[in-house]
Amino acid sequence: MFRILLAEDNPGDVLLFKESLKGRNFKFELLVARDGQQAIAMVRDVVSGGPRPSLIVLDVNLPKHSGSEVLRHIRSEPTLAAIPVMMLTSSSSPNDQATAEKLGASLYLQKPSDLEALQRLGGVVEDFLGVSK
Repeated sequence: MFRILLAEDNPGDVLLFKESLKGRNFKFELLVARDGQQAIAMVRDVVSGGPRPSLIVLDVNLPKHSGSEVLRHIRSEPTLAAIPVMMLTSSSSPNDQATAEKLGASLYLQKPSDLEALQRLGGVVEDFLGVSK
């Protein structure tokens, strides 16, 4: 079972992310942080021995702490360094993408805008986790 930590403040986007994973060739547990502060608390729990996510997915624009701030925190912790982090955002700003890459994001994707893009997102996550088909 794969554990995915999703930091996303928009309930509709959380639902779309879940939908993109339905019917895929893997079982998953989705943990949701509704803001950057909660995401940082959840990754601190991993540092102190809590369940380790297989993948962390961050929205760039989160309340309390941005996705970039959360990513900076993740990459500053040696015990979290190997966890892949995907930035999933509505931002098409080259500056946001450059910042994510500089901070060590494994992948930067725009949020799906239609059904086809939503289905591709599930495939990207599946490939990212190394799920064999």
